[in-house]
Amino acid sequence: MSPARFAHTLSRDAPRVCIVAPTGEFSKMSSHPDGETHKPYIPADQILPEITFKAVVLGIVLSAVLAAANAYLGLFAGMTVSASIPAAVISMGILRLFKQSNILENNIVQTAASAGESLAAGVIFTMPALILMKTWDHFDYLQTTAIAGLGGIMGVLFTIPLRRALIVESPLKFPEGVATAEVLKIGSTGGSGVRHVITGGFFGGLFKLCAGGLRVWEESAGIVAHLGKGLFFLGSNLSPALIAVGFIVGLDISILMFLGGAFNWWIIIPYLTSTGDSLLPAHDLVGFLWSTQTRYLGVGAMVVGGLWALVSMRHSLLSGVTSSIAAYKAARAGTSSKVRTEDDIPMPIVALALVFCLVPLTLIFYKYTHSAGIAAFMAIMMTVAGFLFSAVAGYMAGLVGSSNNPISGVTIATILTSSLLLLGLLGADNPLGPPAAIFIGAVVCCAAAIAGDNMQDLKAGHILGATPRNQQIMQIVGVVAAAVVIAPILSLILAAYGIGEKTLEHPNALSAPQATLMMSVATGVFGKGLPQMMVAIGALLAACVIGLDEWLKSRGSSFRTPVLAVAVGVYLPLELEVPILFGGLIAWAVTRAYAALPEDDLETGKRDGVLLCAGLITGEALVGIGLAVPIVMSGNANVLSLQTLMGWTEALKPLNLLGIALLIGVMGMMYHIALGAKRDARKA
Repeated sequence: MSPARFAHTLSRDAPRVCIVAPTGEFSKMSSHPDGETHKPYIPADQILPEITFKAVVLGIVLSAVLAAANAYLGLFAGMTVSASIPAAVISMGILRLFKQSNILENNIVQTAASAGESLAAGVIFTMPALILMKTWDHFDYLQTTAIAGLGGIMGVLFTIPLRRALIVESPLKFPEGVATAEVLKIGSTGGSGVRHVITGGFFGGLFKLCAGGLRVWEESAGIVAHLGKGLFFLGSNLSPALIAVGFIVGLDISILMFLGGAFNWWIIIPYLTSTGDSLLPAHDLVGFLWSTQTRYLGVGAMVVGGLWALVSMRHSLLSGVTSSIAAYKAARAGTSSKVRTEDDIPMPIVALALVFCLVPLTLIFYKYTHSAGIAAFMAIMMTVAGFLFSAVAGYMAGLVGSSNNPISGVTIATILTSSLLLLGLLGADNPLGPPAAIFIGAVVCCAAAIAGDNMQDLKAGHILGATPRNQQIMQIVGVVAAAVVIAPILSLILAAYGIGEKTLEHPNALSAPQATLMMSVATGVFGKGLPQMMVAIGALLAACVIGLDEWLKSRGSSFRTPVLAVAVGVYLPLELEVPILFGGLIAWAVTRAYAALPEDDLETGKRDGVLLCAGLITGEALVGIGLAVPIVMSGNANVLSLQTLMGWTEALKPLNLLGIALLIGVMGMMYHIALGAKRDARKA
């Protein structure tokens, strides 16, 4: 197994795409800090049905199905599949069977549906750790459902005051929210852009089928080379969807992510491999060091970066809360003038809902600890960390998209912080400590997974002109639908396959890689096995990046260094960041090519490029869900592999070059379509 593949297996830890709504005074044009002008697709003064009976039923069914499929797939293969765009496509296909449907109704369906996949990620990354630690011997239905459902609802509630700060007043790109909105618009209107979406969908699906299903070529290509006495990895994932993400987020963020990864994989890992001896082969050693040591650099950086993000957004957050309360009071007094596209769930209701969530969760903690004081401490820690990391997850979704949002990193930071605090409270020898940290982490992970997904939804809704309140309600509906089915699915998996180490009773036990990692963090703190130096170095790196960003800000520089972009880069495998960088370079090259042409030409080129990117993401996501079906039914991740079925392993290895060549061709196509032959030779 290559280090890239080893690292990628452990890093497929994020929720995927979704859709919801928001915006500001969007009956008029609105301006963003980056100078971008936005007008919603559906004007604020136009009322379309959103929450309809058929939309609710379809959203609930899709959420439950996606949660069930991803629960197994995540425990088995360490990954979940993107749900928002596939849900939107499925919704469009089904709703067209009815006489009346509209784009905002489609948006509502996929909002609820994508919550199922996201919640499944939050659950499977944490709760199986309680089985591995022998704290649980089965998945208790009430406790599992309550932790998953209430944690997910908290994630929705936490994003309500964040909407204005992260979407209306922020230049964050939210690449998958943009892609989802474009897919829905094209599906609604058709037009010339459809061919770009279809073209992208074909190539995105083809790559996923050939690499992830048939295994004609590997999903990544790379080598481990010597740098003096040390080792470093050089390679790339072969996913067109990641190049699409890079095109949408642009060159600045792409570079920062790549530099973060280069710091980890080209400086720290070579240093560590040059200072010690190991019996492991070179490629296994690099992957082992990343998963057990240097990954925690990103954890330390994300903790500091998350705190700084909240400090930086404090005024916007306070303004969002106070304006929501004022709007609620105005509505009750009958003096409200708020437009539809600014209608969130009121803050008093948000506060009451949070209390509703906290009480049963605290009772669950008390049932485990038999201590009111410890249970109260856990509830406070859960609430603070839940809001903090929901904000961080939302911010990172805006930077790199929810598919690449490192939710496991957020959860590791939560479990690490909780474990350290519990260590001081309980002492090193108290067996309650590690499971208590996992309980806190489980709630926070579910909240953060839904928060990142929800912010992508809010961005899509911001573009489409949807009603935020309706989408927030439907996100909660989707969370509840998924939570109701997740415990029986986990119990079935545990009984049929087993989770953790292989045994005589369960020779094909599912490995649950993320949950195993969470367990190692919690037990490592209490057993003094945590790489604390790596966490500290990551925190110091984040402080330096923040200082550089503030210096650039003081000089009025157009180039900035948002710390979370670097932190995500440090945490993720380098193979994921290389194609994102390529996508950013293509976007930069397109902008340069249009330097002497009118701005309208550039905007048209960007739009065509985004439509192609939306297709690439859509195609990969749809085929990813399709491939999940035979994997789940057979229990074999290589069920479609030609290498396994035909015994062609050695014969197919040269075809890795074919995958690389086709990927280069896709990049050329992206540049050509965005360039539009220089807008068709300047209209001839």
